[in-house]
Amino acid sequence: MRGALARHRVLAAIVILGIVNHVVLAGSRVTVTLDALQQGTSTALVGLLLALFALLPALFAVAVGRLSDRIGVRQPMIVGSIVLAVGATLPLVFRGLPGLFVGAAVMGVGFMLFQVPAQHATGELGPPVERAHNFSTLALGYAISGLVGPLVAGFAIDHAGFVATFALFALLPLLPAAILARGHPALPAPRPRAPAERSGGAIELLTHRKLRRVFLVNVLLAMAWDLNTIVVPVYGNSIGLSASEIGVVLACFGAATFVVRLGMPWIVRHLSEHQVLTFALLVAGSVYLLFPFSHSAATLMALCFALGLGLGTSQPMVMSLLHTHAPAGRMGEVAGVRMSLVQAMAVGVPLTFGTLGATVGLTPVFWAVGLLLAGSGIFSKPPRN
Repeated sequence: MRGALARHRVLAAIVILGIVNHVVLAGSRVTVTLDALQQGTSTALVGLLLALFALLPALFAVAVGRLSDRIGVRQPMIVGSIVLAVGATLPLVFRGLPGLFVGAAVMGVGFMLFQVPAQHATGELGPPVERAHNFSTLALGYAISGLVGPLVAGFAIDHAGFVATFALFALLPLLPAAILARGHPALPAPRPRAPAERSGGAIELLTHRKLRRVFLVNVLLAMAWDLNTIVVPVYGNSIGLSASEIGVVLACFGAATFVVRLGMPWIVRHLSEHQVLTFALLVAGSVYLLFPFSHSAATLMALCFALGLGLGTSQPMVMSLLHTHAPAGRMGEVAGVRMSLVQAMAVGVPLTFGTLGATVGLTPVFWAVGLLLAGSGIFSKPPRN
């Protein structure tokens, strides 16, 4: 009983620290986007700007995962929090597009340095039967920050301006950095792998039969998630929504992920992983097919809420499956591979959306993505044992 209580306290601490840092990331995405649009930046450049949040994480997440396998999770999490604060400071000090571009890249690296080891630590807490619950709790925390971050950004911009908003986001990550530096919480120690497990690298993990399918589904769902991040500010701005209204629309997505993750214990008991992931694909596809018919904040709020309900179910199931199938002593590397794939989508989606949106328009992009996601859900099959 005492051991279970201690694990729950560690998990709660990881979740709270993650909420603080994710508020900064989620809020900064909105702030950077609206700041760039206010400066007259084109849709294509906004796409490039948002892609920078994910470019370096896509390249280095696997290395960070291996590092957390080898030295533990605390030091990368401390460094990540500090780097996140530095990234939020850059657009504050260097006003204009260069500060936004460099700041976006640095903030992406900082959050990746924190998140990969945090996910690794979450999977190491307790026996395998507790993993789905642990990852659901972590995902619930990120749902809270996904709701709060855009709200804070939108209202801070409207009432205090961009400079004050970036100043706030620069201060917040210093709290997790200070707590972790004092040795709290008691995070899991590294678990060295056997010599026979030291070969293969990321390619071996990508070709692993069970891991490969989970990675593929996760990539599709990440595309749906990341497209929403750029769709709402750009599309909302194009139909005349204010920064506060855009923040509220994005917060509806976060609120839905929070609501559905509250129900994850029931969902896990009554539905298989395949059913949950298929549901997420079908809902996301349907929402993107309907996006072009939305011309008000109210309809965008409804669509984002529906999207959040679908996508919010997926991440805990994906992380639990990955931890279950990960080779011994390589969960940090598996988490890094997943993040590399997710961040690769976060690079490609804004660039593609920005380019296509500026040439063929937004509607064909919405419908193409919707058909891809819905089709993947319709034709997906349960994995064979």
